[in-house]
Amino acid sequence: MKPGNDIDTSQVDGNASPEIKHSVLGVLQSMRRSTGKPSSSLENKIASRLKLTEASTLSKTEEPEKFEGRVVIQVIVDEELLNIAQNMHGGCTAMIIDICSTMPIYVLGASTSGHGEFGVSQSLNIVYHSPALLGDKLRVVSTTLALGSRALSSRCEVWNVTRHRLVASAVHIKMVPSQPKASESAKL
Repeated sequence: MKPGNDIDTSQVDGNASPEIKHSVLGVLQSMRRSTGKPSSSLENKIASRLKLTEASTLSKTEEPEKFEGRVVIQVIVDEELLNIAQNMHGGCTAMIIDICSTMPIYVLGASTSGHGEFGVSQSLNIVYHSPALLGDKLRVVSTTLALGSRALSSRCEVWNVTRHRLVASAVHIKMVPSQPKASESAKL
């Protein structure tokens, strides 16, 4: 889905081009809808809470001649994200990580090769460190680890800005799927 021209990139920090910021905001906007109208799916509900605050391509600290993508997204924990114990549900945390950790992969690819890739998930490994409570402001910081021709990876940390604690950390492995061959689809 093409993002609309009404997307404002001026509130997004970082050195990514306005076009790349526009694309990332457009993806978030498209997740909030289903065929152009509001939807009540979990992805739609969670994406509607996410606010992109930074999109950058930076030199890696360990290898300054190489680059990494970095995306920062904020979200406020509200009642729909809570579990029965009144903490943010681990499944909601996983969905937020899945969405957010994909974004720096796109940013780095679009910035360095002119072609951003979202890929499909192969694995998402999450460690939960502390609970997030109703009203807590979370800062989700995602950076790329490696971008290959087929394998893509990123790491993600969910920080509780309100309580100054790490909520969760994750490593996300994605892949670029191959296109099905005409003969393969005929066999189905």
